[in-house]
Amino acid sequence: MVIINGEFVELETPSGPMRTHIVRPAAPGRYPAILFYSEIFQITAPIRRTAAMLAGHGYIVAMPEVYHEYEPAGSILAYDQAGSDRGNFLKTHKPVAAYDADTRAMIDHLVARPDCTGKIGAMGICMGGHLAFRAAFNPEIAGTVCFYATDIHTGTLGEGKHDDSFARAAEIKGELFMAWGRQDPHVSTEGRMKLLARLNELNTLLNWHEVNGAHAFLRDEGVRYDPEHAHAMMSLTYDFFHRKLGQGDLPV
Repeated sequence: MVIINGEFVELETPSGPMRTHIVRPAAPGRYPAILFYSEIFQITAPIRRTAAMLAGHGYIVAMPEVYHEYEPAGSILAYDQAGSDRGNFLKTHKPVAAYDADTRAMIDHLVARPDCTGKIGAMGICMGGHLAFRAAFNPEIAGTVCFYATDIHTGTLGEGKHDDSFARAAEIKGELFMAWGRQDPHVSTEGRMKLLARLNELNTLLNWHEVNGAHAFLRDEGVRYDPEHAHAMMSLTYDFFHRKLGQGDLPV
């Protein structure tokens, strides 16, 4: 399926305009949509490639520039120490309410699009996994995929390093798919088990996957990339979204 790249929409949020990158199948028709949240580095080449693969399976994929309040539109942070430092600073500088407002703006945009079926899911990687987890608090989100989501068990996302994601997990009504690397230093075994116990306590609709991989095993750039685990988990991701969101390429 051919993919159209390079479409942007500027969404209004309470903290200013947010550039949102859209990729979708070229064939005319209506498609389900996925909110796709990046790592702390914003819309890098690996993020774009992953989004293109998702779109190629029949989805409108919307990627927000999560630091739109602080970086010029189109900014990408490098996969180096300076980029990591900047991304981690902004991660705990931006208010949690602003992250949530960004998500609301994207949901409202997607459900209003004439090329969208109205079925919406969410997916995120690293910090984006945490943002996808929070997106699942919205009733429109039918299914959510989180790859090695950081800071949920510690409650340290956002301004003041204080969030309520762990407590608000009870608001998730859709289904979760959570994938982890067992050798990830950012999310310890104790942290994963704390979150798993919470989700089990709530009887959350849950798919829980752990692989022997490092943090960023999905990113097809850098020494931590594990193609075998990435392929296996993405195959399960496609199946999950197809089941939760339905088939695209429907007549307008």
